[in-house]
Amino acid sequence: MNGIVIKTTGKYYTVKTDSSKIVQCRLKGKFRIAGIKSTNPIVVGDRVEIEQESKLWMIVKLQERRNQILRKSVNLSKQIHIIAANIDQAILMITLDSPITTTGFIDRFLVAANAYGIDVVLLFNKTDLLIDTLKLEQENLQKIYEKIGYECFSLSVINDDLSNVRNLMKGKLNMISGHSGVGKSTLINKLQSNLDIKTKEVSVTHRQGQHTTTFSELYELDFGASIIDTPGIRGFGLVALDINNIGNYFPEFFALKTACKFHNCIHKEEPHCAVKRNLAKGEVAESRYKNYLDMLIEEEDNFRTNDY
Repeated sequence: MNGIVIKTTGKYYTVKTDSSKIVQCRLKGKFRIAGIKSTNPIVVGDRVEIEQESKLWMIVKLQERRNQILRKSVNLSKQIHIIAANIDQAILMITLDSPITTTGFIDRFLVAANAYGIDVVLLFNKTDLLIDTLKLEQENLQKIYEKIGYECFSLSVINDDLSNVRNLMKGKLNMISGHSGVGKSTLINKLQSNLDIKTKEVSVTHRQGQHTTTFSELYELDFGASIIDTPGIRGFGLVALDINNIGNYFPEFFALKTACKFHNCIHKEEPHCAVKRNLAKGEVAESRYKNYLDMLIEEEDNFRTNDY
């Protein structure tokens, strides 16, 4: 019997079968995904084959994934975590205050999604709480990402109409991500109030979100969309990316690649680099280029220390 994983809670997995039956499952044996030792071998969005053994349902096979988003913990454990699989679109929620979402976090998420060909929509939330300087910063950020092809929305989830968000989600399996406290659960509750997902105020002391979503879960919404709610992410480490390919996941860098003198230019120290030339002219955003260099350094360090 085949189905889709709609919730993960430690050792147990909730699977919705193709005949719409909901069953609780455990894993049979050991799973390893394409050589990646992750903390979670089966994730929400996975297509699986299940069998009943006595009174227990077991996941016996993982079907091939169309895509996945991976992150590496930024703490000392460096554990690899698969956020979700087989998604049509990722919605990254961003706030410039309470909590602060940095461009480094945004760009790492975009690279991780681009590596698997996943479209990302940037949703700037809590615009009603921004002082004038932060409003200007948000507008400038939105211009940067719209210029390179990302669809952006700027709103207050609590106060504003969400019809545009509903329209972009229709007919798709959407994954929603971002720091704790950016409004992921509030957004889902606003889209469909009968779900009544728990929310919690942002910590005044640390100006960070407090975790309310502890496990990923897939919800089917009544306007013809599905959404995966994921726990808040504090840091986003990249997983096993070749330094020669990272630039290809920056759309504006990739578009300039053929104009570089060297075909294997990584836009760092090489002469006659089109990316650096456009950076000097203000055509490439300084924040994007800085974040790119940070990723190169991180991956070079990982390679030297055999972190993979």
